[in-house]
Amino acid sequence: MHCPFCGNRATRVIDSRFASDGDQIRRRRECQNEICKERFTTYETANFNMPTVKKSNNIKQPFSEHKLRDGMMRALKKRPVSIEQMESAIIRIKKSILSTGKSEVSSDQIGEHVMQELRSLDDVAYVRFASVYNSFNTIAEFKHIIEQMENSSD
Repeated sequence: MHCPFCGNRATRVIDSRFASDGDQIRRRRECQNEICKERFTTYETANFNMPTVKKSNNIKQPFSEHKLRDGMMRALKKRPVSIEQMESAIIRIKKSILSTGKSEVSSDQIGEHVMQELRSLDDVAYVRFASVYNSFNTIAEFKHIIEQMENSSD
């Protein structure tokens, strides 16, 4: 692992712990360069071959964890949800997609997984995401989804 501060290739692990419900390993590292000696954190996760994503216009593209994370971060912006909670949700979404065993998954299926996870994390983030995902155009659509949420929580 290269030091992100000086680029030195010699770093050592000074602490390893499980993170994200055991799906990741968090490692504290220290640069071995005598001048630098900076410490930093890395995360190690298993790499899976994710299925291809079929968009609503029938275009196929590789699964992008970056797009998934960006969408969730936009919905969760300024909400009381930690990065660790979001990362755990992303891992659960990826596991759900992988568990289908299919080589292709629709973007709608991914959106539904995201909606489920956001619903359990934060109601405001859920409504934000739902409004974009379902292309809300009127206040009535917002009212409808909020009423559904209130009815389901009773």
